[in-house]
Amino acid sequence: MSLNQNQTTEVNDDSVITKYESFEDMELKDELLRGIFALGFETPSPIQQTAIKPFLEGRDLIAQSQSGTGKTATFAISILQKIKNEQRTQALIVSHTRELSTQIHNVFNDLGKYMNYKICLLSGGTSIRQNIDELSLNPHIIIGTPGRVLDMLAKNYIAYKDINYLMIDEADEMLSRGFVTQVQDIFRYVRANQLQVGLYSATMPKEFFEITEKFMDRPLKILVKTEQLTLEGIKQFYVNVERNDFKYDVLCDLYKMIEAAQSIIYCNSKKIVNDLSRRLGEDNFTVSTIHGEMPQEDRTRIVESFRRGDSRILLSTDLLSRGIDVQQVSIVINYDVPYSIENYIHRIGRSGRFGRKGVAINFVTHVDIGKLHDIQKYYHTQIEELPENFNDLVN
Repeated sequence: MSLNQNQTTEVNDDSVITKYESFEDMELKDELLRGIFALGFETPSPIQQTAIKPFLEGRDLIAQSQSGTGKTATFAISILQKIKNEQRTQALIVSHTRELSTQIHNVFNDLGKYMNYKICLLSGGTSIRQNIDELSLNPHIIIGTPGRVLDMLAKNYIAYKDINYLMIDEADEMLSRGFVTQVQDIFRYVRANQLQVGLYSATMPKEFFEITEKFMDRPLKILVKTEQLTLEGIKQFYVNVERNDFKYDVLCDLYKMIEAAQSIIYCNSKKIVNDLSRRLGEDNFTVSTIHGEMPQEDRTRIVESFRRGDSRILLSTDLLSRGIDVQQVSIVINYDVPYSIENYIHRIGRSGRFGRKGVAINFVTHVDIGKLHDIQKYYHTQIEELPENFNDLVN
C-alpha cells in the first residue's frame, strides 16, 4: 500500500520536512538496514519518508496516517536506531490491545533481528511471573497494554527512570476506549526523564491535544491526508452476487480456483462469521475464526496459529482490521461490504502491507452498489469486476 503522487504531508510549524526516498539516506545502522531489507521493505512509505528522521533528530512527534501505511515500522525503526547498546530500559511502547502489542513486538523483533536488543512484551496474555523475570534483566525495549504497563510501573518492576523514549500507538483508539487516565498516569511516571515522545494515530480527536499540551515539548505534527490515500499495489475487484443467499456458493467457487497460501474473509457480524465458519468446516475447509466477543487469550492464540499457517482461511469481524499484519496473506475477501467507508482501507490493507502486492475481492449485492461507488470516490480508486482469469493475477 502506498500513497499516490498527489499525496501531501502537512506540518504544524515552520519546520522544513525533508522526504527521504530511501532507507539508506536516513543514515541508519547497518544492522537495522539488514533487518528492514530482510522483511522485503525496499523503499519507505510516505509516513516513513517524513516521520523517522525528525524523531531521530530529537523532536517530539505526532504522526497521523491511516492503518496499513507503515506507522508501526516508522516508530520501530526510530526506536531501534536511537537506543544504545547499554543494558537498561530505554524505550516504552504502549498500545490498546493485546493483539496489537503482540504485533508490535513481532515487528520490533523482525526489524531488530541483527541488533541483539532485548524486547519485553507486557500484556494480559503473558505470564506476570515471566514479565517480572524479564523486567529484572532491564530489557532495552518494553511493549505493552496500558493496564499491565501501569501495574508494573506502580510496583517498581520497570526501571522507569532510565526511559528516554515513549511511543503511543493508535492513540485515537486508546482515547476512545477509555484509557485516557491510564495513559496520563504512565506519562507521570516517566515525564521527569529527558523524555522524547511519539504519538501515532489515524485521527486527531480533541482530547488528543489535552495530553500533548501536558506532556509533549512543542511536538511536530505530520499529517498524511486521509482523503488522498489510495491503494496502489492492491488489485481490487468486485463480484456481483445479487443476493446474500448466493454469497456462499460464489465463495466456494472462488476457492476452487485460488492457489494463494492464506486469505482473510471479513464479515459484518459475529453471527455471519460463525455461520460461515460452520459451513466451510462442513465442506472440509481449514478455517480459523476471530471476533470481538472472544476472550483475548483465545484471539491472540488464533492469530498466532494463523500466522504459523495452521489454517488457510481466517474469518473475522472488523476487530482484526487495525494493526494486525499477517505477511503471507495475499487475498482479502469482503464477504460483506463494510458498514464504514473508513474500515475499507483497514480491511484490505491486510493484503498489501508496505507495498507488498495483494488482491481484494468484494462481494456486492444489489443494495451494495451505491456503497461501492462511495468507496471508489472516497479513495480515488477503481474497483473492477472480477475477471475470469483472476487466478493469474493472484499468483
